Amino acid sequence: MSALRRWTPWFLSAPALLLFCGLLLVPLVMTGLLSFHVFDYNTGVKDAYTLAHYVAVLTDPYYFEIFWRTFWVSAVTTGICLLIGAPEAYVLSRMRDPWRTVCLLVVLAPLLVSVVVRAFGWSMLLGPRGVISQFFSFAGLGTFKVLYTEWAVIIALVHVMLPFMVIPIWTSLQKIDPGVEHAALSLSASPFTTVRRIVLPQVMPGILSGCLIVFGLCASAFAIPGLLGGRRLKMVATVVYDEYLHELNWPLGATLALILLLANLVVMLSYNRVLEGRYKKSMGVA
Repeated sequence: MSALRRWTPWFLSAPALLLFCGLLLVPLVMTGLLSFHVFDYNTGVKDAYTLAHYVAVLTDPYYFEIFWRTFWVSAVTTGICLLIGAPEAYVLSRMRDPWRTVCLLVVLAPLLVSVVVRAFGWSMLLGPRGVISQFFSFAGLGTFKVLYTEWAVIIALVHVMLPFMVIPIWTSLQKIDPGVEHAALSLSASPFTTVRRIVLPQVMPGILSGCLIVFGLCASAFAIPGLLGGRRLKMVATVVYDEYLHELNWPLGATLALILLLANLVVMLSYNRVLEGRYKKSMGVA
């Protein structure tokens, strides 16, 4: 009977574990093996192994520039989403129904529209004949080129990723007892001091989760960089697409995808460790 109880959790979680292995671990292992195969443009993928793809990616300044652009755009997008999303979540947490429900629907509404549709919408707004360019021309400031630049990608990514920043922070704010803020205000603390010393430390897990989600999604985004960045403004996801479908160099594409995954993990785990350490220190947790 005791043995049955010991194995019961494994039996219950077996379907989820099988699904996890089948949809995540097995494709990752196959991609890892593919990245070590030799590729020849005349014969395709060969049954031989090499490290040439990793050496080429890690030593070529072209790929270094692409990875730098990818993480720079992801970091800027995450910062802008945090600056906009944190105050927005704080305001939402202080609202009462039905206005809170209405505002939440407004925040989540972009998720109901396809990313491709939103990217095309931003391309029309930021294009040479878009509203923004026409406004600058009407004001006598000349043409304002935004489309096919890094800032066009950042603007569209902020629009797409903002809900993923607002919801975790708003969830953390829902767990805070309003009486704690009222007590701080009754002890002559200013609203800014109350937010900085009472609210912010308790909301830090939500901020951490939102930043990790937004950064990870931005670093692996494909549709928006592909449509708003154009053919010249490359990011890692678009290069992987080109290697797989245009060059047919699957091993190099797999190498780029795995290096992106590893670099993403290093950045996110380092960020998590630093911010979590500060959170524990501020909360007095050993």
